[in-house]
Amino acid sequence: MQERQKLLKQFYADMLLVDRHSELTAQTYLFSTEEFLSYLEEKNFSLEQVNAQVLVYYLAQRRTTCAELTIAKDISGLRAFGEFLFRKGVWPSNFALELDKPKVSRALPRVLSVEQVDSLLATIDVSKPLGVRDRALYELIYSCGLRISEASGLLVSNVHFDERLIVVCGKGDKERLVPFGKDADQWLRKWLFEMRPLFVRQKTVQEVFVNAHGEPLSRKGIWKNFQTMEAKSGVSAKVHTLRHSFATHLLSGGADLRSVQELLGHSDLATTQIYTHIDDEQLREYHRGYFPGHKDGGSK
Repeated sequence: MQERQKLLKQFYADMLLVDRHSELTAQTYLFSTEEFLSYLEEKNFSLEQVNAQVLVYYLAQRRTTCAELTIAKDISGLRAFGEFLFRKGVWPSNFALELDKPKVSRALPRVLSVEQVDSLLATIDVSKPLGVRDRALYELIYSCGLRISEASGLLVSNVHFDERLIVVCGKGDKERLVPFGKDADQWLRKWLFEMRPLFVRQKTVQEVFVNAHGEPLSRKGIWKNFQTMEAKSGVSAKVHTLRHSFATHLLSGGADLRSVQELLGHSDLATTQIYTHIDDEQLREYHRGYFPGHKDGGSK
């Protein structure tokens, strides 16, 4: 077990320093690698015994419980790990390069209505200091279309109340300016100036959102708290659904695609265009539900 942890630490450092992967990508690949090493332990295989066939059997087992998108990420992680093992001389070649990545169909992201977002946020108990934090946090995620990593990494110095803007550090360390709304402004002020000092006390903490111990709130913490809100409200969603909803509601309100692309921090406009398809689907739903004319297959 100790050797395994040592190897994983070396692999993680290698991804960041040698391959120059982002921290988020490195963590994703590390998780995939940990899953693979657990499989090898279960089957009593050493890394030296692994070949392409072992990798194929492993992924076949993963497919029984995981979606194709997860499998695609696993293969990317295994390829990075295989390259690392090849450089270390553990593998004679990178066997993972022989794996074919599945073609992942891009499903339309789930989007909430404004009423559903309100229902989620209304479940937060704002009579408690950490409830104020959560209200400020999820209001901001929705108001600015933030990723979880962007919300957890938001710095106090990057919040500008006078202009009602935040500086967001996105993927690839690219910064963007994003405005936030009145509700987010109200709760963010209450959190930063009234409640946050109760937890931070004398410590110097750069991040806006902290946990009960005054330490930066992790992505896992944000995700877990949201699960509680989801259960209470009965609204099925993920934290990222708030980001999808932000983009779709902007486009529905008449915002142009380029502006939404800038606000989301998408490098490719094609990524943003998926939200226009959501609108198309909503229009079809409204048409099917309310248009009293010909129904599909109605004419003989």
